[in-house]
Amino acid sequence: MPLVYLAVAALVIGFEQFVQWTYGPMGIIAFLALSLGLKARNGLLGGIGAVILVMLLAP
Repeated sequence: MPLVYLAVAALVIGFEQFVQWTYGPMGIIAFLALSLGLKARNGLLGGIGAVILVMLLAP
């Protein structure tokens, strides 16, 4: 079981690094807001994070 947690943590850290490398600090802020909003079941915070990510992904 600890191996599964380690693998998931490595994937999350890798994804965060990819987002930061691709979209800069605003991308990491949006990703954190989205993930914290989903964990806390806070629709406003999750929505803000999602909107920022969509704005960064739009051409």
